[in-house]
Amino acid sequence: MLDFACYKPPSTQKCSRDVFLDRVRVLGNFTESNIEFMQRILERSGLGQSTYVSNALLRDSINPSMEEARSEAQSVIFGAVDQLLEKTGLKGEEIRIVIVNCSIFNPLPSLSAMIVNRYKLRENVLSYNLGGMGCGASLAAIGLARQLLQVHRNSYALVVSTENITQNFYPGNDHSKLLTNCLFRVGGAAILLSNHPSDRNVAKYELIHTVHTHTARLNRSYSCVFQEEDHQGNIGVTIDKHTTAMAMNALEINIYNVARLVLPVSEQILYITNYIMRYLRMAEIKPYIPNFKKVVEHVLPQVGTRPILEELQRRLGFNRRDLEACRMTLYRFGNMSSSTIWYELAYSEAKGWIKRGDRVWHITFGSGFTCNSAIWRAIRSVDREDNNPWTDEIDEFPIFENNVLY
Repeated sequence: MLDFACYKPPSTQKCSRDVFLDRVRVLGNFTESNIEFMQRILERSGLGQSTYVSNALLRDSINPSMEEARSEAQSVIFGAVDQLLEKTGLKGEEIRIVIVNCSIFNPLPSLSAMIVNRYKLRENVLSYNLGGMGCGASLAAIGLARQLLQVHRNSYALVVSTENITQNFYPGNDHSKLLTNCLFRVGGAAILLSNHPSDRNVAKYELIHTVHTHTARLNRSYSCVFQEEDHQGNIGVTIDKHTTAMAMNALEINIYNVARLVLPVSEQILYITNYIMRYLRMAEIKPYIPNFKKVVEHVLPQVGTRPILEELQRRLGFNRRDLEACRMTLYRFGNMSSSTIWYELAYSEAKGWIKRGDRVWHITFGSGFTCNSAIWRAIRSVDREDNNPWTDEIDEFPIFENNVLY
């Protein structure tokens, strides 16, 4: 990975919890009990008072039109890509592969075609647009880029991860569809991968492993995050009561495969034996938690809410400080779907934590249900950069609540 860039919206798009609830009263036909429900979700979510929403949600009346959604997509995507090209000095015509992921908004022409048009990429560019894959799509795109780079030598691959808030707002009163209104916020990231041998001297990270887990063969996994209409015809994304359990199931399978790649043999034997005994129900034993701190220095999971973060922390055997970057990203920017993990990495860089040789473990969850992992090795130490989205405020973090990390 040569570098990456995260889009930071203008301050005019900041939205506190109170402002969000005021907008909800104006924009939807919500019952008072459902407004109170969303307020409780916000209070428990881990989101702070300075997250960003789309311009469409800040106007007097919501207009989730194609024009509004495309405008949001252009602002986020072009903002991130412009910054990335400036950081790397790369020209558009040098890019061989473009992969864009956005779950909800998939217009015609595609978002990847929009990038080809804007940056005047060459005619033989390989262009891919991934949709409907949820928060796990960024690492799915990274995995695809990795495979393509194994075939196309001396090439650059641009990966862009985002979500569209304009067309993700649900105006109805189905509880299971209200969560997306409360949690998702504007954000996007652009990542540049290269297999040019000469780029090793300037690249930030080397991609060591990618592990992809897909559990859609199970009906409960497939349907736990589902886009559909409610009884009044309003389209929304249902997040049902089984989602956390399905996420943890996918995580356990994913960790099993990650463990085989990164843990020392002694830890592998203990973990795999424990996993098989529990899988075959040979004994009533607790899951064995490997000491992943021995093999990775930074763990950056994509987690949508604080309760799920707490469960993930327990499952992996980490403490609150180990997941500080995740907690602070959720607090400052909210859940930005697939791009969230890049803001977490930017936080770690801004703090000066990334040292040469450090290993970074990205973990994401997505609809389907999927769990993806990527493990990177830092090729060089990374200092605080001017165009990091955290730079002008990083010294204000972390945030504590009652003397406990938020």
